[in-house]
Amino acid sequence: MPATELFDYAIVRVVPRVERGEFINVGAIVSCQRTGFLQAAVELDEARLHALDPWADAAQVRRHLDAIAAICAGLEQGGPIARLPHRARFHWLTARRSSIIQTSPVHTGRCPDMAGMLEHLMQRMVRPLPLRNPPAPAADEVAP
Repeated sequence: MPATELFDYAIVRVVPRVERGEFINVGAIVSCQRTGFLQAAVELDEARLHALDPWADAAQVRRHLDAIAAICAGLEQGGPIARLPHRARFHWLTARRSSIIQTSPVHTGRCPDMAGMLEHLMQRMVRPLPLRNPPAPAADEVAP
């Protein structure tokens, strides 16, 4: 059985109108200091974004979200922050800020598979929840 590792994670949020404090979860960042794992996944649901702010610039938001993934991966597109050690990048990405892109507080856990945990967080915290029991059709909608 693989050893469980201590990891930190934060949920990435888009706050299109900071003064209103409304947000949607759009991604997650997972970091494991011992293994050097640092990865982000982001999925922007433009319909949800525009439900909070019909005038939000989705292309600009997507560029900022892509920068998070580039910083985690240490890619040149991530700029000077991407050249920092992985732990410093994680702390920079999760620092409190009042901007359109924010992160949740940092949480800690243990797991054997960081990539699997990132997928789990995306499924649990970012993607829309499936309907459990679809509503029954109204009496006048039932076919004879």
